[in-house]
Amino acid sequence: MAGLFDQPLVDLKAAFAPLPSLQSLGLSKQEVFDIVDSQLTSRLLDVHSRELQAAGESFYTIGSAGHENNAAIAAAFRPNDMAFLHYRSGAFFIQRQRQKPGSTPVHDMLLSFAASADDPISSGRHKVLGSFDHYVPPQTSTIGSHLPKAMGMAYSIGLAKRINHRGQVPNDSVVLCSFGDASANHSTTQGAINAACWAAYQSVPVPAVLVCEDNGIGISTATPHRWIESSFGHRPGMDYISCDGRNLLDVYRASKEAERVARRLRKPVFLHMRCVRLYGHAGSDAEMTYLSKEQIAHNEAQDPLRFSLALLAHLGIADQASMRQHTEQLYQRILAVGRKAIAQPKLADAAEVMAHIAPERPEQPIPPAATGETRARLFGHEKHNLGKPQTLNKLLNWALLDLMHQYPHLVMAGEDIGKKGGVYGVTNRLVNSFGPNRVINTLLDEQSILGLGIGMAHNGFLPMPEIQFLAYVHNAEDQIRGEAATLQFFSSGQYSNPMVIRIAGLAYQKGFGGHFHNDNSFTVFRDLPGVVLVCPSNGASGAKLLREAVRLAEEQKRVVVFLEPIALYNTKDLHTPGDNGWMRDYPEPTERIAFGEVSTEGQGTDLAIVSYGNGFYLSCQAQKQLAEQGIQSRVVDLNWLHPLPMESLLQAIAPCEKVLIVDECRKTGSLSEELITRLQEAGDSTQKVQRLTADDSFIPLAKAAYHVLPSVESIVEKAKQL
Repeated sequence: MAGLFDQPLVDLKAAFAPLPSLQSLGLSKQEVFDIVDSQLTSRLLDVHSRELQAAGESFYTIGSAGHENNAAIAAAFRPNDMAFLHYRSGAFFIQRQRQKPGSTPVHDMLLSFAASADDPISSGRHKVLGSFDHYVPPQTSTIGSHLPKAMGMAYSIGLAKRINHRGQVPNDSVVLCSFGDASANHSTTQGAINAACWAAYQSVPVPAVLVCEDNGIGISTATPHRWIESSFGHRPGMDYISCDGRNLLDVYRASKEAERVARRLRKPVFLHMRCVRLYGHAGSDAEMTYLSKEQIAHNEAQDPLRFSLALLAHLGIADQASMRQHTEQLYQRILAVGRKAIAQPKLADAAEVMAHIAPERPEQPIPPAATGETRARLFGHEKHNLGKPQTLNKLLNWALLDLMHQYPHLVMAGEDIGKKGGVYGVTNRLVNSFGPNRVINTLLDEQSILGLGIGMAHNGFLPMPEIQFLAYVHNAEDQIRGEAATLQFFSSGQYSNPMVIRIAGLAYQKGFGGHFHNDNSFTVFRDLPGVVLVCPSNGASGAKLLREAVRLAEEQKRVVVFLEPIALYNTKDLHTPGDNGWMRDYPEPTERIAFGEVSTEGQGTDLAIVSYGNGFYLSCQAQKQLAEQGIQSRVVDLNWLHPLPMESLLQAIAPCEKVLIVDECRKTGSLSEELITRLQEAGDSTQKVQRLTADDSFIPLAKAAYHVLPSVESIVEKAKQL
């Protein structure tokens, strides 16, 4: 930092075109000084972070050096414009806190650097820029993964106004989202920006300002000259504004213009701030291994702090000598706060670390279901079917009718769920009852669909995004893994993104081959702390479980994946054609299957067959054949696949000496691996437990699929062997 004051002041006239007047920008001299002070604070925190790391007291030193003029961006927006920041936006975060009296950005950030349990946002779980009070949801090492939810949040503002929903932010708010030039190439970034443009092109409000902090390099890979401008300068539906990241006044000018367009015209704006990266990518990065001395010297000459100090002198706000003194005093204060921060307590044990993965929240009354004339009107198109047993897809549809009436802030979103009613009719006619603002047909992009859900949840909605087929979620699984599942953990429970993600999937679909339409790969969801995975097997369990899934999302703020077995959507018969043995009556709207509760068919004690989804259906068929051969069994439907309902399951199988797990998914990495281990750890040691699974194969077309999947015959044979 001393080098800043040992060099002559930058010649602003030579560096820039004529500077605008403060009056024309609506800035006072004090406001300019405050922005520069935020820049200096950010730089000094970067310096001290490296010093603390050298002493073993700081653990993540990626910093904001060279990007400090994003403080001017923060100054141009309201303090309640939600901001999704990437890791080089430290000066923005400091300036944002400045906008609320009584904030302590230095203290808060140093607690985060030191991984202190007193860190007000993550309680020491990660170095993040985040604050509930300042409308900054925490982000970790984002590579564009935060853009879909930022676009979802921006979309939700107009949606809230259209359906008279009271959101978390005012209806004229703007959403900011910052990222780097290297991240601009990521498919997640490209998809999110495309989604924003796709909506805006159709005159749908998306008031978002996308801040690309372009330093020309991604770790060691250079960004091609003018690549960002060429890529994003002429996108339909989106305005493009650029600025010089060395020049505080130019950044502020561009930011106010971006703010005007986004707030008044409700359009997305791409704000391109050209800047430099100083100090390398992170503390461990030695940039001299890939940059020449001349390149490093050139970057240092473009240090935005040099230009900001010259600006203060030019405007008569502060000279070089007074700023040297001010900077030294600021550094001494940071050192003093740092000494206190590293002495604060750390997370003490696993319980403290995990306290906010899925924090217990108070019970809430469940909204009443429709009754009387309202119910008659809601189900008017189903008069001829009411009171008769129905299939899984029909009873899921009825449950959705009830739920969307009960929860006016429940919004569905997905491909083809509107007038078409979804590929399998599960959302049929919902748009007729609740309109296109609550049953949203989306573009074909799973990352954007899930990001829309996460963003809507930030604004107080209860989202129910749909992924059309299970295999499609793998294009976007990090939106669940890296964004939705982690938010409560990294915000100490202050932020949450409750939602129910409906996914059609699993195997046994006649006439379909894998892996896109006949897929049984859901292991990814079972690897996510706090995420709930539920799978119905019939219409009654589907309706009851869906209601409980919505309760978990609304009341407990959980992320719930609701996996619907496609092959059972329209299944009517169980044992013989025309017996209608798999159709069910619609449960009363108050009926639910509680979280962690299994369901049991039969009371036999010779054998317990444990399964889910299609496996439960096949096991019920096998149960009859086994009874005819003198083997009395009970079939247990797990319902909840993550976390496993062990307490309820152990009670259900306790009377049985033998247990057969029927798992329709592959032998390797399947649910049965965990289940058999958990039963051995927690169950009766005298019980004999075996499993029957699918083979380690993708699903082939037509009848060939049944060569690699469990069948009724194989269940019966395995049961007899056991």
